[in-house]
Amino acid sequence: MTKTLKGIAASDGIAIAPAYLLVEPDLSFSKSSIDDVDSEVARYKDAIKESTSEVEKIRDTAKKSLGEEEAQVFEAHLMILNDPEFTGAIENEIKDSKINAEAALDETAQKFIAIFEGMTDNPYMQERAADVRDVSKRIMAHLLGKELPNPASIDHEVIVVAHDLTPSDTAQLNKKYVKGFVTDVGGRTAHSAIMARSLELPAVVGTDSITKDVKNGEMLIDDGLDGTAIVAPSDDQVADYKKKGEDFLKQKAEWQKLKDEPSVTADGKKFTIAANIGTPNDMPGVHENGAEAVGLYRTEFLYMDSSDFPTEDDQFEAYKKVIEGMNGKQVIIRTMDIGGDKHLDYWDLPQEMNPFLGVRAIRLSLKNEKIFRTQLRALLRASAYGKLGIMFPMIGTLAELRQAKAILNDEKQKLIEKGVKIGDDLQVGMMIEVPAAAVLADQFAKEVDFFSIGTNDLIQYTMAADRGNDNVSYLYQPYNPSVLRLIKHTIDAAHENGIWCGMCGEAAGDNTMFPILLSMGLDEYSMSATSILRIRSLMKKFDTKDLKELANEACFVSETAEENEKLVNDLMKKINK
Repeated sequence: MTKTLKGIAASDGIAIAPAYLLVEPDLSFSKSSIDDVDSEVARYKDAIKESTSEVEKIRDTAKKSLGEEEAQVFEAHLMILNDPEFTGAIENEIKDSKINAEAALDETAQKFIAIFEGMTDNPYMQERAADVRDVSKRIMAHLLGKELPNPASIDHEVIVVAHDLTPSDTAQLNKKYVKGFVTDVGGRTAHSAIMARSLELPAVVGTDSITKDVKNGEMLIDDGLDGTAIVAPSDDQVADYKKKGEDFLKQKAEWQKLKDEPSVTADGKKFTIAANIGTPNDMPGVHENGAEAVGLYRTEFLYMDSSDFPTEDDQFEAYKKVIEGMNGKQVIIRTMDIGGDKHLDYWDLPQEMNPFLGVRAIRLSLKNEKIFRTQLRALLRASAYGKLGIMFPMIGTLAELRQAKAILNDEKQKLIEKGVKIGDDLQVGMMIEVPAAAVLADQFAKEVDFFSIGTNDLIQYTMAADRGNDNVSYLYQPYNPSVLRLIKHTIDAAHENGIWCGMCGEAAGDNTMFPILLSMGLDEYSMSATSILRIRSLMKKFDTKDLKELANEACFVSETAEENEKLVNDLMKKINK
């Protein structure tokens, strides 16, 4: 039966394909005594055999689609499945205690996990606890006749359906097969949505119930343009949406003609439209969409896609690849923004009541100076290969900024003394995403070469509303006059102190926000690569003289976000006449 769900349009495009549920099954079981031990051992061995075969297939698929390094985790899983100490201990538990295989597996696995987690002086062995957990879950699923989802095993065209997608889940999606995704929760600024735009995958988030309303393999329409998901669509609906998808592709083809055009207004004012990226693999999209710079390279994905801290050389190669790939155009690289909703399995960070207000981003870097210095050395070495800007995230005080700069300068001096070349065009900047920094932007502007406004966090901190919490999503208001005043004050402070100001938050690529930012004189607009040509096309419609009063009205005359939306909509109607 056809069902239409309304969510949030998180990434443009139309996809039509079978649903693939990335939802873990219920693996609960009851412990029981058994009489036929041989039969139970045979059942257990079958589960081991099936698990091994499955992991081998996943490993081979991962090698082709993700590369050798990403596939290493599955090699570790195969080692456990072939380890007689682990598998033999489970078999012995079945025989000795005469209990069912599920109970023997669970009890043995918990013992191994506890042993590994207790090896606090050996991080490598501690990480094996997670591998044992994953392998045990897979064996348990086979014992219970349940199927475990795994993004790396997808080998046919699908639309991924999940309650939510973690950044690491999204990073594993193979664009060859995954045509889009739909989730129960989330918003346009969720990291999964941001990654979807980087991967150019249509996405609908925040549907509330998609995981309950669609079955594995059931046909699904994913309308990332209007935020609609249609389960079991009719033939007519499929035909209509195919046409809608084709029309969108034609519009994209028109925008594509602007790929090599400069970003200028109707009256010839030049601005910079840049791309946000997560990994060097995003670079083809940067070039295909005519980005004039990389305005944000989110280095945390280097850490999240690794089973251990990336080495200085690993980081250097990744940064160098992007910098060289931009052929002299500027690349702004943000130091790691771990914390909040971004975690690492191999870094045991303290549990916090409010992680978004806790030790994250620059706070985490300054508390873990060795890790921070490794990243800064890699960045400094890479600066010799092009035009680099190093950007510190979540700066809240001048003391934090000065400490970060002092560590950077110390590493720079050490490298110079060793004869290592540092780039002549190196700039040092900071993100404005903490309201305290926006209020004191005039002071911070004296200490950096540029600002980049991170609206995703600036809005949630200004409005005291978690951007991932659907219950307060109504407070996530980019067009609220309070937010706009902070943005305008930041831009004005930058210009008064002779530095440039960019924006790398999602608002930079928002059709409603864009004319307001243009009226404020924002210098650089960094966004998902897929938004670049749309915004470049929009920019060409505006004469900056006609926008002169827009910033003042939006910040100081309007009283609500809704009034500002109407203000821009009325302006667009006049322009499109």
